[in-house]
Amino acid sequence: MNAIRSALSIAVLTLVASAAQAGVVGATTFVNGIAIDATTQDLSSGTAVERRVGFFSDIYYDNLRNEWWGVSDRGPGGGTLSYETRAQRFTLDVAANGAISNFQIAETVKFTSGGQALNGLAPTPSSVLGRSFDPEGMVIVPGSGNILVSDEYGPSLRLFNRAGEQIRAFTPPANLVPKVGSAVNYSALPGTAAGSQTSGRESNRGFEGLAISPDGKYAYAVLQNGTIQDGYNTATATRGQYTRIVKFDMATGEAVAQYAYKLESSGQGRGISSIQALGNDKFLVIERNNRGVGVGATLASPDKNVYEIDLAGAVDVSNINLPASGNFAGAVTKVGKVLDLDANTLAALGNRSPEKWEGLAIGPQLADGSFLILAGTDNDYSVTQNADGAQYDVFYRMSDADPFASSIQCPIGTTANCFFTANNAAATLASGYGLLPGVLHAYTARLTNYVAPVSAPGTLALSAAGLAWLVMRRRAH
Repeated sequence: MNAIRSALSIAVLTLVASAAQAGVVGATTFVNGIAIDATTQDLSSGTAVERRVGFFSDIYYDNLRNEWWGVSDRGPGGGTLSYETRAQRFTLDVAANGAISNFQIAETVKFTSGGQALNGLAPTPSSVLGRSFDPEGMVIVPGSGNILVSDEYGPSLRLFNRAGEQIRAFTPPANLVPKVGSAVNYSALPGTAAGSQTSGRESNRGFEGLAISPDGKYAYAVLQNGTIQDGYNTATATRGQYTRIVKFDMATGEAVAQYAYKLESSGQGRGISSIQALGNDKFLVIERNNRGVGVGATLASPDKNVYEIDLAGAVDVSNINLPASGNFAGAVTKVGKVLDLDANTLAALGNRSPEKWEGLAIGPQLADGSFLILAGTDNDYSVTQNADGAQYDVFYRMSDADPFASSIQCPIGTTANCFFTANNAAATLASGYGLLPGVLHAYTARLTNYVAPVSAPGTLALSAAGLAWLVMRRRAH
Protein backbone atom coordinates (compact mmCIF):
# COMPACT_ATOMS: atom_id res chain seq x y z
CA MET A 1 0.00 0.00 0.00
CA ASN A 2 2.88 2.39 0.79
CA ALA A 3 4.31 1.73 -2.67
CA ILE A 4 0.94 2.47 -4.22
CA ARG A 5 0.65 5.71 -2.27
CA SER A 6 4.16 6.75 -3.27
CA ALA A 7 3.47 6.06 -6.93
CA LEU A 8 0.18 7.91 -6.67
CA SER A 9 1.81 10.92 -5.01
CA ILE A 10 4.54 11.05 -7.64
CA ALA A 11 2.00 10.83 -10.48
CA VAL A 12 -0.21 13.57 -9.07
CA LEU A 13 2.70 15.89 -8.21
CA THR A 14 4.27 15.33 -11.62
CA LEU A 15 1.04 16.27 -13.39
CA VAL A 16 0.47 19.36 -11.26
CA ALA A 17 4.10 20.46 -11.56
CA SER A 18 4.20 19.99 -15.33
CA ALA A 19 0.93 21.87 -15.68
CA ALA A 20 2.23 24.73 -13.56
CA GLN A 21 5.46 25.10 -15.51
CA ALA A 22 5.45 27.78 -18.18
CA GLY A 23 6.72 27.07 -21.64
CA VAL A 24 10.04 27.67 -23.28
CA VAL A 25 9.83 29.35 -26.68
CA GLY A 26 12.04 28.02 -29.43
CA ALA A 27 12.45 27.78 -33.20
CA THR A 28 10.60 31.01 -33.95
CA THR A 29 10.06 31.69 -37.65
CA PHE A 30 8.53 34.64 -39.46
CA VAL A 31 5.79 33.42 -41.81
CA ASN A 32 4.16 36.51 -43.31
CA GLY A 33 2.57 39.85 -42.52
CA ILE A 34 -0.43 41.84 -43.68
CA ALA A 35 -1.09 45.59 -43.82
CA ILE A 36 -4.68 46.57 -43.02
CA ASP A 37 -6.11 49.73 -44.54
CA ALA A 38 -6.37 52.54 -41.98
CA THR A 39 -9.90 53.37 -43.14
CA THR A 40 -11.17 49.88 -42.22
CA GLN A 41 -14.50 50.33 -40.43
CA ASP A 42 -15.80 48.59 -37.34
CA LEU A 43 -19.43 47.52 -36.91
CA SER A 44 -20.59 50.40 -34.70
CA SER A 45 -22.62 53.41 -35.78
CA GLY A 46 -21.18 56.88 -36.28
CA THR A 47 -19.01 58.73 -38.73
CA ALA A 48 -16.35 57.04 -40.83
CA VAL A 49 -13.65 58.55 -38.59
CA GLU A 50 -15.35 57.36 -35.40
CA ARG A 51 -15.53 53.85 -36.86
CA ARG A 52 -11.86 53.53 -37.79
CA VAL A 53 -10.59 50.38 -36.15
CA GLY A 54 -7.43 51.90 -34.66
CA PHE A 55 -5.30 48.75 -34.62
CA PHE A 56 -3.96 47.17 -32.23
CA SER A 57 -3.24 48.32 -28.70
CA ASP A 58 -3.48 44.67 -27.78
CA ILE A 59 -4.45 41.31 -29.25
CA TYR A 60 -5.83 38.24 -27.50
CA TYR A 61 -6.59 34.77 -28.80
CA ASP A 62 -9.31 32.96 -26.85
CA ASN A 63 -8.39 29.32 -27.41
CA LEU A 64 -11.52 28.10 -25.62
CA ARG A 65 -13.82 29.78 -28.16
CA ASN A 66 -11.42 30.04 -31.10
CA GLU A 67 -11.85 33.83 -31.17
CA TRP A 68 -9.45 36.68 -31.95
CA TRP A 69 -9.88 39.97 -30.11
CA GLY A 70 -8.22 43.35 -30.42
CA VAL A 71 -8.57 46.49 -28.35
CA SER A 72 -8.32 50.06 -29.62
CA ASP A 73 -6.99 52.76 -27.31
CA ARG A 74 -8.50 56.13 -26.30
CA GLY A 75 -9.15 57.19 -29.88
CA PRO A 76 -7.73 59.63 -32.43
CA GLY A 77 -6.16 62.75 -30.98
CA GLY A 78 -4.55 61.28 -27.88
CA GLY A 79 -7.34 62.03 -25.40
CA THR A 80 -8.40 65.41 -26.85
CA LEU A 81 -11.31 64.15 -28.98
CA SER A 82 -14.46 62.41 -27.78
CA TYR A 83 -14.33 58.70 -28.58
CA GLU A 84 -16.39 55.82 -27.20
CA THR A 85 -13.81 53.17 -26.34
CA ARG A 86 -14.27 49.66 -27.68
CA ALA A 87 -12.90 46.22 -28.49
CA GLN A 88 -13.12 44.33 -31.76
CA ARG A 89 -13.63 40.63 -32.33
CA PHE A 90 -12.05 39.75 -35.66
CA THR A 91 -11.44 36.78 -37.87
CA LEU A 92 -8.36 35.63 -39.77
CA ASP A 93 -7.72 32.89 -42.24
CA VAL A 94 -4.78 30.83 -40.97
CA ALA A 95 -3.07 28.49 -43.43
CA ALA A 96 -1.52 25.18 -42.44
CA ASN A 97 1.92 26.81 -42.28
CA GLY A 98 0.65 29.70 -40.11
CA ALA A 99 0.31 32.29 -42.89
CA ILE A 100 -2.47 34.79 -42.18
CA SER A 101 -4.88 36.58 -44.52
CA ASN A 102 -8.39 38.00 -44.86
CA PHE A 103 -8.69 40.15 -41.71
CA GLN A 104 -12.37 40.89 -41.02
CA ILE A 105 -14.20 42.63 -38.16
CA ALA A 106 -16.82 40.24 -36.74
CA GLU A 107 -18.11 42.20 -33.72
CA THR A 108 -17.64 45.61 -32.11
CA VAL A 109 -18.14 45.91 -28.35
CA LYS A 110 -18.27 49.38 -26.79
CA PHE A 111 -17.35 49.76 -23.12
CA THR A 112 -19.98 51.22 -20.80
CA SER A 113 -20.46 51.79 -17.08
CA GLY A 114 -23.95 52.24 -15.67
CA GLY A 115 -25.24 52.37 -19.21
CA GLN A 116 -23.00 55.30 -20.17
CA ALA A 117 -20.09 55.09 -22.58
CA LEU A 118 -16.53 55.06 -21.29
CA ASN A 119 -14.76 57.80 -23.23
CA GLY A 120 -11.18 58.34 -24.33
CA LEU A 121 -11.23 62.01 -23.30
CA ALA A 122 -8.69 62.83 -20.59
CA PRO A 123 -10.08 63.07 -17.04
CA THR A 124 -11.88 66.32 -16.19
CA PRO A 125 -11.57 67.43 -13.45
CA SER A 126 -8.08 66.01 -13.16
CA SER A 127 -8.74 64.64 -9.68
CA VAL A 128 -11.52 62.29 -10.86
CA LEU A 129 -11.05 59.34 -13.21
CA GLY A 130 -14.78 59.04 -13.86
CA ARG A 131 -15.60 57.48 -17.22
CA SER A 132 -12.25 58.41 -18.80
CA PHE A 133 -10.74 55.25 -20.24
CA ASP A 134 -7.61 54.51 -22.27
CA PRO A 135 -7.67 50.76 -23.03
CA GLU A 136 -4.26 49.27 -23.73
CA GLY A 137 -4.38 45.59 -22.76
CA MET A 138 -7.14 42.98 -22.78
CA VAL A 139 -7.79 39.31 -22.07
CA ILE A 140 -10.82 37.05 -22.14
CA VAL A 141 -11.32 35.49 -18.71
CA PRO A 142 -11.30 31.68 -18.94
CA GLY A 143 -14.61 30.16 -17.96
CA SER A 144 -16.82 33.24 -17.81
CA GLY A 145 -15.73 34.71 -21.13
CA ASN A 146 -15.84 38.20 -19.60
CA ILE A 147 -13.52 40.89 -20.94
CA LEU A 148 -10.79 42.27 -18.67
CA VAL A 149 -9.14 45.49 -19.85
CA SER A 150 -6.19 47.49 -18.54
CA ASP A 151 -6.12 51.28 -18.80
CA GLU A 152 -3.38 53.92 -18.79
CA TYR A 153 -5.30 56.80 -17.22
CA GLY A 154 -5.79 55.20 -13.80
CA PRO A 155 -3.92 53.03 -14.13
CA SER A 156 -6.92 50.78 -13.76
CA LEU A 157 -8.34 47.35 -14.49
CA ARG A 158 -12.00 46.99 -15.39
CA LEU A 159 -14.02 43.83 -15.91
CA PHE A 160 -16.81 43.83 -18.51
CA ASN A 161 -19.42 41.33 -19.59
CA ARG A 162 -19.62 40.19 -23.19
CA ALA A 163 -21.85 43.15 -24.05
CA GLY A 164 -19.23 45.61 -22.79
CA GLU A 165 -21.01 46.70 -19.60
CA GLN A 166 -18.67 47.13 -16.63
CA ILE A 167 -19.08 44.50 -13.93
CA ARG A 168 -16.53 45.91 -11.53
CA ALA A 169 -13.34 47.94 -11.22
CA PHE A 170 -10.24 46.51 -9.57
CA THR A 171 -8.37 48.40 -6.84
CA PRO A 172 -5.13 49.96 -8.12
CA PRO A 173 -2.15 49.87 -5.74
CA ALA A 174 -1.75 53.21 -3.95
CA ASN A 175 1.85 53.67 -5.10
CA LEU A 176 0.74 53.63 -8.76
CA VAL A 177 -1.99 56.29 -8.48
CA PRO A 178 -0.67 59.61 -9.91
CA LYS A 179 -0.39 62.39 -7.36
CA VAL A 180 0.84 65.92 -6.83
CA GLY A 181 1.93 65.79 -3.22
CA SER A 182 -0.91 63.97 -1.49
CA ALA A 183 -3.57 64.97 -4.04
CA VAL A 184 -4.65 62.61 -6.80
CA ASN A 185 -4.09 64.17 -10.22
CA TYR A 186 -4.61 62.16 -13.42
CA SER A 187 -3.43 64.93 -15.75
CA ALA A 188 -0.28 66.32 -14.11
CA LEU A 189 3.09 65.80 -15.76
CA PRO A 190 6.39 65.19 -13.96
CA GLY A 191 8.76 68.11 -13.72
CA THR A 192 10.21 70.76 -11.45
CA ALA A 193 7.50 73.43 -11.73
CA ALA A 194 4.82 73.93 -9.11
CA GLY A 195 1.94 71.53 -9.61
CA SER A 196 4.07 68.85 -11.27
CA GLN A 197 3.42 65.18 -10.63
CA THR A 198 5.43 63.81 -7.70
CA SER A 199 4.45 60.12 -7.52
CA GLY A 200 2.58 57.33 -9.26
CA ARG A 201 2.47 56.21 -12.85
CA GLU A 202 3.77 58.63 -15.45
CA SER A 203 1.20 60.21 -17.79
CA ASN A 204 0.44 57.97 -20.79
CA ARG A 205 2.70 55.29 -19.31
CA GLY A 206 0.19 53.34 -17.24
CA PHE A 207 -1.03 49.74 -17.60
CA GLU A 208 0.10 49.09 -21.16
CA GLY A 209 -0.18 45.30 -21.16
CA LEU A 210 -2.32 42.62 -19.56
CA ALA A 211 -2.10 38.84 -19.17
CA ILE A 212 -4.10 36.23 -17.28
CA SER A 213 -2.98 32.96 -15.71
CA PRO A 214 -4.19 29.79 -17.46
CA ASP A 215 -6.59 28.97 -14.61
CA GLY A 216 -8.02 32.51 -14.59
CA LYS A 217 -7.09 33.13 -10.96
CA TYR A 218 -4.61 35.96 -11.48
CA ALA A 219 -4.22 38.90 -13.84
CA TYR A 220 -0.86 40.54 -14.57
CA ALA A 221 -0.85 44.20 -15.59
CA VAL A 222 2.41 45.86 -16.62
CA LEU A 223 3.28 49.55 -16.52
CA GLN A 224 4.85 50.80 -19.72
CA ASN A 225 7.49 52.46 -17.53
CA GLY A 226 8.13 52.67 -13.81
CA THR A 227 6.48 55.08 -11.41
CA ILE A 228 7.90 58.55 -10.73
CA GLN A 229 9.40 57.08 -7.53
CA ASP A 230 11.26 54.45 -9.58
CA GLY A 231 14.23 56.55 -10.58
CA TYR A 232 12.53 59.28 -12.62
CA ASN A 233 14.82 62.33 -12.71
CA THR A 234 12.60 65.41 -12.75
CA ALA A 235 15.54 67.77 -13.39
CA THR A 236 16.55 66.01 -16.60
CA ALA A 237 13.16 64.49 -17.49
CA THR A 238 14.69 61.03 -17.78
CA ARG A 239 13.06 57.77 -16.74
CA GLY A 240 14.43 54.97 -14.64
CA GLN A 241 15.30 51.63 -16.19
CA TYR A 242 12.88 49.54 -14.12
CA THR A 243 9.16 49.08 -14.48
CA ARG A 244 6.54 47.01 -12.64
CA ILE A 245 4.42 43.95 -13.31
CA VAL A 246 1.43 43.94 -10.93
CA LYS A 247 -0.29 40.69 -9.96
CA PHE A 248 -4.02 40.91 -9.18
CA ASP A 249 -6.25 38.34 -7.52
CA MET A 250 -9.23 37.89 -9.85
CA ALA A 251 -11.48 36.84 -6.95
CA THR A 252 -10.92 39.99 -4.88
CA GLY A 253 -9.80 42.54 -7.45
CA GLU A 254 -6.88 43.45 -5.21
CA ALA A 255 -3.18 43.57 -6.07
CA VAL A 256 -1.23 40.83 -4.29
CA ALA A 257 2.31 41.49 -5.56
CA GLN A 258 4.48 43.72 -7.75
CA TYR A 259 7.60 42.63 -9.60
CA ALA A 260 10.55 44.63 -10.96
CA TYR A 261 11.34 44.35 -14.68
CA LYS A 262 14.56 45.85 -16.03
CA LEU A 263 14.40 47.44 -19.49
CA GLU A 264 17.38 47.18 -21.83
CA SER A 265 17.83 50.95 -21.51
CA SER A 266 15.88 53.99 -20.35
CA GLY A 267 16.15 56.18 -23.47
CA GLN A 268 14.20 56.62 -26.72
CA GLY A 269 10.85 56.16 -25.00
CA ARG A 270 11.62 52.51 -24.31
CA GLY A 271 9.02 50.54 -22.39
CA ILE A 272 6.86 47.41 -22.32
CA SER A 273 3.93 47.32 -24.74
CA SER A 274 2.39 43.89 -24.19
CA ILE A 275 2.52 40.82 -21.96
CA GLN A 276 1.31 37.32 -22.82
CA ALA A 277 1.14 34.36 -20.43
CA LEU A 278 3.01 31.17 -21.27
CA GLY A 279 1.92 29.56 -18.02
CA ASN A 280 1.77 30.53 -14.36
CA ASP A 281 5.27 32.04 -14.03
CA LYS A 282 6.62 32.68 -17.52
CA PHE A 283 5.47 35.30 -20.00
CA LEU A 284 6.30 36.95 -23.28
CA VAL A 285 6.68 40.73 -23.34
CA ILE A 286 7.15 43.26 -26.11
CA GLU A 287 9.87 45.73 -25.20
CA ARG A 288 10.33 48.55 -27.70
CA ASN A 289 11.57 52.08 -28.30
CA ASN A 290 9.60 54.87 -30.00
CA ARG A 291 11.44 54.82 -33.36
CA GLY A 292 10.15 53.71 -36.77
CA VAL A 293 7.26 54.67 -39.06
CA GLY A 294 4.62 56.39 -36.95
CA VAL A 295 2.81 59.64 -36.24
CA GLY A 296 5.52 62.04 -35.05
CA ALA A 297 8.12 59.29 -34.68
CA THR A 298 11.83 59.44 -35.43
CA LEU A 299 12.50 56.93 -38.20
CA ALA A 300 16.06 55.82 -37.44
CA SER A 301 17.12 52.95 -35.18
CA PRO A 302 13.88 51.13 -34.35
CA ASP A 303 14.37 48.46 -31.69
CA LYS A 304 11.39 46.16 -31.00
CA ASN A 305 11.88 42.78 -29.37
CA VAL A 306 9.91 40.02 -27.68
CA TYR A 307 11.48 38.54 -24.54
CA GLU A 308 10.57 35.48 -22.54
CA ILE A 309 10.58 36.27 -18.82
CA ASP A 310 10.23 34.27 -15.61
CA LEU A 311 8.65 35.54 -12.38
CA ALA A 312 9.74 32.53 -10.34
CA GLY A 313 12.17 33.85 -7.74
CA ALA A 314 11.24 37.50 -8.27
CA VAL A 315 10.59 39.37 -5.02
CA ASP A 316 7.54 41.46 -4.19
CA VAL A 317 8.46 45.14 -4.57
CA SER A 318 5.08 46.59 -3.58
CA ASN A 319 6.69 48.60 -0.80
CA ILE A 320 10.02 49.32 -2.50
CA ASN A 321 11.05 52.22 -4.76
CA LEU A 322 13.10 50.83 -7.62
CA PRO A 323 16.52 52.19 -8.59
CA ALA A 324 17.10 54.30 -11.70
CA SER A 325 19.58 51.74 -13.08
CA GLY A 326 22.02 49.03 -12.03
CA ASN A 327 21.24 45.57 -10.76
CA PHE A 328 18.31 44.87 -8.46
CA ALA A 329 18.37 41.55 -6.63
CA GLY A 330 15.07 39.77 -7.04
CA ALA A 331 14.09 41.35 -10.37
CA VAL A 332 12.20 39.38 -13.01
CA THR A 333 14.47 37.02 -14.95
CA LYS A 334 14.85 37.64 -18.66
CA VAL A 335 15.13 34.15 -20.09
CA GLY A 336 16.05 35.46 -23.53
CA LYS A 337 14.99 37.29 -26.67
CA VAL A 338 12.70 35.17 -28.83
CA LEU A 339 11.64 37.60 -31.58
CA ASP A 340 13.14 40.62 -33.31
CA LEU A 341 10.09 42.44 -34.65
CA ASP A 342 12.25 44.72 -36.84
CA ALA A 343 13.84 41.84 -38.70
CA ASN A 344 10.96 41.37 -41.16
CA THR A 345 9.15 44.24 -42.86
CA LEU A 346 6.38 44.84 -45.37
CA ALA A 347 6.46 46.65 -48.71
CA ALA A 348 3.30 48.50 -47.61
CA LEU A 349 5.48 50.41 -45.11
CA GLY A 350 8.39 50.86 -47.47
CA ASN A 351 10.10 47.85 -45.86
CA ARG A 352 10.56 49.79 -42.64
CA SER A 353 9.57 48.89 -39.11
CA PRO A 354 6.43 50.50 -37.69
CA GLU A 355 6.89 52.48 -34.48
CA LYS A 356 4.26 50.99 -32.20
CA TRP A 357 4.33 47.22 -31.86
CA GLU A 358 1.77 46.82 -29.07
CA GLY A 359 -0.23 43.60 -29.56
CA LEU A 360 0.95 40.05 -28.91
CA ALA A 361 -0.95 36.78 -28.72
CA ILE A 362 -0.32 33.06 -28.81
CA GLY A 363 -2.73 31.64 -31.36
CA PRO A 364 -3.83 28.14 -32.27
CA GLN A 365 -1.59 25.10 -32.53
CA LEU A 366 -0.81 24.17 -36.12
CA ALA A 367 -0.78 20.75 -37.72
CA ASP A 368 2.99 20.36 -37.32
CA GLY A 369 2.75 20.96 -33.55
CA SER A 370 4.05 24.53 -33.59
CA PHE A 371 2.00 27.49 -32.41
CA LEU A 372 1.03 30.66 -34.24
CA ILE A 373 2.24 33.86 -32.57
CA LEU A 374 0.59 37.06 -33.74
CA ALA A 375 2.09 40.53 -33.27
CA GLY A 376 0.29 43.75 -34.17
CA THR A 377 0.80 47.50 -34.29
CA ASP A 378 -1.06 50.54 -33.03
CA ASN A 379 -1.31 53.08 -35.89
CA ASP A 380 -2.80 55.86 -33.69
CA TYR A 381 -5.69 56.02 -36.21
CA SER A 382 -3.13 57.86 -38.42
CA VAL A 383 -4.11 61.04 -36.55
CA THR A 384 -1.95 63.63 -34.79
CA GLN A 385 -1.86 64.10 -31.00
CA ASN A 386 -1.35 67.86 -30.72
CA ALA A 387 -1.55 69.38 -27.26
CA ASP A 388 -3.86 72.18 -28.46
CA GLY A 389 -6.55 69.71 -29.50
CA ALA A 390 -6.46 70.67 -33.22
CA GLN A 391 -5.91 67.26 -34.80
CA TYR A 392 -5.26 66.15 -38.37
CA ASP A 393 -5.14 63.02 -40.49
CA VAL A 394 -1.57 62.14 -41.46
CA PHE A 395 -0.95 60.81 -44.98
CA TYR A 396 2.30 59.03 -45.86
CA ARG A 397 4.11 58.15 -49.07
CA MET A 398 6.01 55.05 -48.10
CA SER A 399 8.42 55.25 -51.01
CA ASP A 400 9.96 58.42 -49.54
CA ALA A 401 13.20 58.32 -47.57
CA ASP A 402 11.41 59.38 -44.37
CA PRO A 403 7.65 58.90 -44.75
CA PHE A 404 6.70 61.06 -41.76
CA ALA A 405 9.10 63.89 -42.66
CA SER A 406 7.43 64.17 -46.08
CA SER A 407 3.92 63.47 -44.80
CA ILE A 408 0.87 65.63 -45.47
CA GLN A 409 -1.74 66.56 -42.87
CA CYS A 410 -5.40 67.26 -43.63
CA PRO A 411 -8.36 68.14 -41.39
CA ILE A 412 -9.73 64.84 -40.09
CA GLY A 413 -11.95 63.05 -42.57
CA THR A 414 -11.17 65.38 -45.50
CA THR A 415 -8.56 65.82 -48.20
CA ALA A 416 -8.96 69.60 -48.56
CA ASN A 417 -6.95 72.41 -46.92
CA CYS A 418 -3.98 70.10 -46.47
CA PHE A 419 -0.40 71.07 -45.65
CA PHE A 420 3.06 69.51 -45.45
CA THR A 421 4.02 68.34 -41.96
CA ALA A 422 7.58 69.65 -42.31
CA ASN A 423 6.86 73.32 -43.08
CA ASN A 424 3.07 73.89 -42.96
CA ALA A 425 3.10 74.83 -46.66
CA ALA A 426 -0.15 74.17 -48.53
CA ALA A 427 -0.22 70.71 -50.10
CA THR A 428 -2.37 68.64 -52.39
CA LEU A 429 -2.48 64.90 -51.88
CA ALA A 430 -0.56 63.27 -54.70
CA SER A 431 -0.65 59.70 -55.95
CA GLY A 432 0.94 57.28 -53.53
CA TYR A 433 -0.13 58.99 -50.31
CA GLY A 434 -2.27 57.11 -47.80
CA LEU A 435 -3.06 56.84 -44.12
CA LEU A 436 -0.80 54.67 -41.96
CA PRO A 437 -2.05 51.06 -42.05
CA GLY A 438 -2.25 48.62 -39.18
CA VAL A 439 0.16 45.68 -39.36
CA LEU A 440 -0.08 42.05 -38.28
CA HIS A 441 2.89 39.68 -38.34
CA ALA A 442 2.53 35.90 -38.12
CA TYR A 443 5.28 33.77 -36.56
CA THR A 444 5.47 30.12 -35.65
CA ALA A 445 7.25 28.77 -32.59
CA ARG A 446 7.84 25.56 -30.73
CA LEU A 447 6.50 25.83 -27.17
CA THR A 448 7.72 23.43 -24.51
CA ASN A 449 5.41 22.99 -21.51
CA TYR A 450 3.11 25.80 -22.67
CA VAL A 451 -0.02 25.95 -20.50
CA ALA A 452 -3.03 27.28 -22.39
CA PRO A 453 -6.05 28.77 -20.59
CA VAL A 454 -8.46 26.18 -19.19
CA SER A 455 -12.23 26.44 -19.03
CA ALA A 456 -12.56 27.08 -15.30
CA PRO A 457 -10.43 27.42 -12.16
CA GLY A 458 -9.77 24.04 -10.61
CA THR A 459 -9.51 22.15 -13.89
CA LEU A 460 -5.88 21.25 -13.24
CA ALA A 461 -6.67 20.04 -9.73
CA LEU A 462 -9.56 17.96 -11.06
CA SER A 463 -7.28 16.47 -13.71
CA ALA A 464 -4.78 15.54 -11.00
CA ALA A 465 -7.54 13.98 -8.92
CA GLY A 466 -8.74 12.06 -11.94
CA LEU A 467 -5.26 10.69 -12.58
CA ALA A 468 -4.97 9.72 -8.93
CA TRP A 469 -8.22 7.78 -9.13
CA LEU A 470 -7.08 6.08 -12.33
CA VAL A 471 -3.73 5.04 -10.83
CA MET A 472 -5.42 3.65 -7.72
CA ARG A 473 -8.04 1.78 -9.77
CA ARG A 474 -5.38 0.17 -11.96
CA ARG A 475 -3.36 -0.83 -8.89
CA ALA A 476 -6.49 -2.36 -7.31
CA HIS A 477 -7.01 -4.58 -10.37
